[in-house]
Amino acid sequence: MKLIFLFTALLSGCSVFTIAQVQNLDWTNKVGAKEFSSSGKVFKVKAATDTVKVITKAIQKAIDDCAAKGGGIVEFDPGTYVTGAVFIKSGVQLNIDKGVLILGSQNFGDYPDIDTRIAGIEMKWPAALINIMDAKNAALTGEGIVNARGKFCWDKYWETRKEYDAKGLRWIVDYDVKRIRTVLVQNSSDITLKGLTFKNAGFWTVQLLYSHHLTVDGLIIKNNEDGSGPSTDGVDVDSSAWVLIINCDIDCNDDNFCLKAGRDWDGLRVNRPTEYVVIKNCLARRGAGLVTFGSETSGGIRHVLATDLMARNTDNGLRIKSAITRGGTVEDIYFQNSFLDSVNNIFQFNLNWFPAYSYSDLPAGYTYETIPAHWKSMLQKVVPAEKGIPHAKNFYISNIKATNGQNAFVANGLEQSLISNFIFNDCTISAVNMGVLEFTKDWKFNNMVYSAVKKQPEATNGEGKEPNERMKN
Repeated sequence: MKLIFLFTALLSGCSVFTIAQVQNLDWTNKVGAKEFSSSGKVFKVKAATDTVKVITKAIQKAIDDCAAKGGGIVEFDPGTYVTGAVFIKSGVQLNIDKGVLILGSQNFGDYPDIDTRIAGIEMKWPAALINIMDAKNAALTGEGIVNARGKFCWDKYWETRKEYDAKGLRWIVDYDVKRIRTVLVQNSSDITLKGLTFKNAGFWTVQLLYSHHLTVDGLIIKNNEDGSGPSTDGVDVDSSAWVLIINCDIDCNDDNFCLKAGRDWDGLRVNRPTEYVVIKNCLARRGAGLVTFGSETSGGIRHVLATDLMARNTDNGLRIKSAITRGGTVEDIYFQNSFLDSVNNIFQFNLNWFPAYSYSDLPAGYTYETIPAHWKSMLQKVVPAEKGIPHAKNFYISNIKATNGQNAFVANGLEQSLISNFIFNDCTISAVNMGVLEFTKDWKFNNMVYSAVKKQPEATNGEGKEPNERMKN
């Protein structure tokens, strides 16, 4: 069913539901890391402040010494320090305090390749600037600044895009240009990230991968200071569980808060969900989405509470993006008590998102036997094809106020996968257009008020541009 709808049609025959009738949110009290604990012993990084010299080895030595002696806190004297990839270990709190500025090295050689997952595909990729891998009870804290200086990654991406687009390789360019994440938490538990300001990520700013019981508290992310970089997501929760994200302020050039769970054949092989996630008391400024699900949905995304949030000049409010090769189900999602101003699409759901990026096809002139392993992963067909159909259901949306929007709803399901059981309570929305519902069912509205605005608000990021000009994974 395709419906370009009038608001009166929405209310016709709708049943009245309340959030209290459907929600079961007892699990929300169990998210987050245990409070960091250690001996409290302080280990100083033994290096002089310098804006040029790379001191990766000195930082890593302090971390290693701290871990070897039972854990503690690694600190810097006030000043500026340049580093490549460092690895925080169990029992270590790396504290970048007020008066400390960390600059990311702009040399790709300072970030060794590791086994990881990028945009839903497991592959070799450079380590992040700051890594917490295979660790327990660790933390990255402070009131200092980490400037990844990622423009060297952005420039490489755009240069490669020109070549790849001309060859029909749009679908793989984002995986071949190996840009640097700022923070990676992988295969870890009871991890706290708190208080820091991050700037100018080369790629995703914070990726939480294959981990559980994590707290992200009070981070400020400013990725638009050196221009607008592609793929500079804020916080990505990637096949992880029991996560608390709170008190964060994100200005980026892609998804602000994003939940992911693997892509296509490779994501279905891994089959790890993102689940039990609370996002609370956060602000999304410029970016592609206040809260985004996907486009990597293969392992499923479920049991999410997003509440007391604010979006200003963000492309999308609540968002789903997937594709007919992704599979997975996005379900049991609660979006509550939030304010959105000057958002292009207040609710945007698309199960066949951006085909030029989402679907892989090897052009003539390439031989399958000689292409890289991650190309083969991308080209592997999902069998049976039905396994690749994504699903979205059971969303409970209440007490949302949205002003000066462009579109209230842009919802595009699939004929074989209707977007179903979306329940809206006590929402007040003003937008230029009411929008479009396509292939949806069982949407219910209670006490919802819509008002049209005549003047189209200015868009800071331009959802009308080609998707992935900001590499929207």
